[in-house]
Amino acid sequence: MSYKKFYPLLIVISATFFFVPFLGSVHLFDWDEINFAESAREMIVTGNFSRVQIDFQPFWEKPPLFFWMQAGCMKVFGINEFAARLPNAIFGVISILTFYYIGRKLYDEKFGLIWALAYMGSFLPHLYFKSGIIDPAFNYFIFLTFFFLFKSINEQGERRPILYAFAAGIAIGLATLTKGPVGLLIVSISMIIYWVSVRFKKITNFKNIFVFAVSFILVSSLWFGFEMIKNGPWFLTEFIRYQADLFLKPVAGHSGPVYYHFLIVFLGCFPISVLALPLFLSKKSTFFKEDTGFLKLMFILFWVVMILFTIVKTKIVHYSSLAYFPVSFIASCFIYELVNNRTTLKKYLLWIIAITGAVFSILLTAIPLLAQNKEIIIPYIKDPFIAACLNAPVKWNGYEFSIGIIYFIIVLISIIMLNRKKFFKGFLTLSYATSFCMFFYLLEVVPKIEKYSQAPYVNFLQSITGKDVYVSTLGFYSYAPFFYFQKMPGEKAESRDKNWLLEGAIDKPVYLIAKVTSKDTIEKHPDFKLIKAEGGFLFYLRLPLQ
Repeated sequence: MSYKKFYPLLIVISATFFFVPFLGSVHLFDWDEINFAESAREMIVTGNFSRVQIDFQPFWEKPPLFFWMQAGCMKVFGINEFAARLPNAIFGVISILTFYYIGRKLYDEKFGLIWALAYMGSFLPHLYFKSGIIDPAFNYFIFLTFFFLFKSINEQGERRPILYAFAAGIAIGLATLTKGPVGLLIVSISMIIYWVSVRFKKITNFKNIFVFAVSFILVSSLWFGFEMIKNGPWFLTEFIRYQADLFLKPVAGHSGPVYYHFLIVFLGCFPISVLALPLFLSKKSTFFKEDTGFLKLMFILFWVVMILFTIVKTKIVHYSSLAYFPVSFIASCFIYELVNNRTTLKKYLLWIIAITGAVFSILLTAIPLLAQNKEIIIPYIKDPFIAACLNAPVKWNGYEFSIGIIYFIIVLISIIMLNRKKFFKGFLTLSYATSFCMFFYLLEVVPKIEKYSQAPYVNFLQSITGKDVYVSTLGFYSYAPFFYFQKMPGEKAESRDKNWLLEGAIDKPVYLIAKVTSKDTIEKHPDFKLIKAEGGFLFYLRLPLQ
């Protein structure tokens, strides 16, 4: 009996199990998660789904497609963390299933299964499907664009290349509605490099390019065109200016060394980053000999993403997340060769898996242990805010550290299997070990760690929701006062002026949240009375004059 027909069911059940449950077990994180969820909430509050807003003011950094998805989930499940993260969980299931079907089309069912489980069983790719950020949806549409362009180039006949070109235009149009024109830039650069790599050989024709362009314009104009007709070119102007700022200088202090994204991808995509190394280091794989262009496209996509965002001055972890797709495919090629005895497993690879797995296990074990024994490390912490945060009351069960230890044991078991040439079983063990590790860590450890960081002020905001007051922060910027206080439109324009809240003629109470490091600043305004201190945060109240 062949089990291949059950592969799609296994993938859907696995992805749903790992990505959907407990999405709301921890608050949304500043900045991006709360920022995006707030834009979706404000769409629901105002009934205006055509314009993206933050604090009920135009927000030009992102187009609306992802916020529409979040708003749709919020309409069904309420305005909460689960609804904000559900779109990415759905994209997780769809992405994993897409890898299977594309892998099956390119090679066979086993390759598709390997590719699906390889992506699911890696740290950051797995984590992002349980987040509320834009990138998983954006990356999926970009990946589809590459696949459809590949099919358009390689398919024979009159109609099929045009249909694939049309589908590619739709996919890049959806990507543009998700995150803006940066996706078109990545695709354009990659396809030009691909054209150069085949020595300018004809890879398509004008008809296909025209169809691609028309479908892209039609889809992206569903919002961009409407927005320009209704409100003028303000969005495009501000968006381009903002993207230029990201490219030319580190925005909001997000800078990093030149190797930043390479380190993030190597560590964050464990274990697929390690398993992709043989194909990065050697061209002897049979996949290079048999490649019809897709492997080459994946290598080009990887290097374009890594080099482009290395050049970009603003360094944020998820900027290079599109590289996870080609890394997963390249790793799957090597795993597939191992499983089919078409290559050998070098000892150095086992050592890298063991060392990298040990690093992760040590971190996963050390974090809860140090948090439970915080009195040991607090004297060595120079930042008074961090030291104060660690004093927040958090109840630990005592077994949380064991997740990291168990993970390393299973990594070692998978290494033993791989060393004994039980390649498929070893790969499955490693993939599911990482998936279960993430599942239990996000459930048992991350919510407790969040109680040391932002939970005190998020809980405070939720406690005053519905009160007729002003709420703001001092010394740090946060989107939480909008989303978790459930701010409503119609407040005085002056309320956005910090000086007015501090010293102006306010007409209702002002709650001010500050870090302990801003205590001296707030004490210069004696109208504010300290009402609460928790963790690293101070909570003040100023009443209007009678």
